[in-house]
Amino acid sequence: MSERTKSPQEYEQEIRRLNRLVEISLAINSTMDVRALLSLIMQHAAEITEAESASIMLYDRNANELRFVATSASPIENELRNIPVPLEGSLAGAILQENRPIVLDDVSSDPRWYRIADAQTGFLTRSLLGVPMRYKDEPIGVLEAVNKRKGGWTADDRRNMLVLAALSAIAIKNAQMLEQLRRTYDELDQLDKLKNDFISIASHELRTPLSVILGYATFLKEEAQGEASAHAGAVLNSALRMRNLIEDMTNLRYLKLGQAELVREYIPLAALFKATQTDVQSMAQAKGHTLEVDWPEMSLVVWVDRTKFAMALTNLLNNAIKFTPSGGHIRLTYRRKPGAVWIVVEDNGVGIPADQLTRIFEEFHQVEDHMTRRHGGMGLGLAIAKALVEAHGGRIWAESPGPGQGSTFIINLPLPS
Repeated sequence: MSERTKSPQEYEQEIRRLNRLVEISLAINSTMDVRALLSLIMQHAAEITEAESASIMLYDRNANELRFVATSASPIENELRNIPVPLEGSLAGAILQENRPIVLDDVSSDPRWYRIADAQTGFLTRSLLGVPMRYKDEPIGVLEAVNKRKGGWTADDRRNMLVLAALSAIAIKNAQMLEQLRRTYDELDQLDKLKNDFISIASHELRTPLSVILGYATFLKEEAQGEASAHAGAVLNSALRMRNLIEDMTNLRYLKLGQAELVREYIPLAALFKATQTDVQSMAQAKGHTLEVDWPEMSLVVWVDRTKFAMALTNLLNNAIKFTPSGGHIRLTYRRKPGAVWIVVEDNGVGIPADQLTRIFEEFHQVEDHMTRRHGGMGLGLAIAKALVEAHGGRIWAESPGPGQGSTFIINLPLPS
């Protein structure tokens, strides 16, 4: 028997139905807030089926049961949301487990009708159209339209609900994943803040006693004789490694930096030189270095974030101290240029191979082999210095005649106009 040809009016009705489903799809897939999404789904479910209300039950995998999460019957929503629905022996459970719709024009004729929900909320369910919601092979929940306003449920009602359920499952899953991602980001932000606070406090608290240890160990090494001097040298080396570790911990906070994070002020360059000299003096003395500073005139003012730019200078000097053999010479100086100042750190240390002059500014890069290297650290100091300088609109580069011939690091910092 051939299928009956639809009338023009039926085709027009079908087109309107499909257009409406497209509009609904656009609406629910542009909503990423879970609560707003559930409310929107119920509104459309009740509308397209001409039902008094609609509800959504989501599957709780841990409890292995369904839970009402939303209903368009707002007066009973709070009471309904506290009611779990077992999978066994309930209509909703059968819909989910058997993965098929159930259509009832009279729910009292089916013993699986879960009367507890009506009893606790005072809502009277007369008829029901329920469809499963699945994301790929994963059960999401059940979408129900309740109480057809006129007549019984139609084939169009069933088709519309199946399409809406399929669209809703995807939208709900996406919204849940986004919500979980937001929670994860919030937790990570909190952990990152705790980490930064810990690093800041720990590095600050450790610097002062460590400077005292470095000072005493340096004095004992120079004044003591024989075995005592050797012991003092071991203490000094351990303290130097600890100081390097503190610098690396502090550097981790500045691994990524943008201009928006700078708190700029006008500062004499000499003040930055003084703060940096004070910060590294104990390490320079511990290694027997001579630290020479060419002092800028007080009228030479730069526009920088005091803490962060001082960190860049400290990193350059720490790098020079670390890679210069004991008794070396390190110089902090400057050169005036049109519209800029060059800040220069020179040393007579181990030098840099030509093919490494750019790579040394990469994160975690070490010129020495990681298994045989003699100098500690994580390889972050120069990368951080580069990030800090560039955040200030400046440039940084290194020059070296080659291994064993020392190094020069130059910061080109624009001057305030």
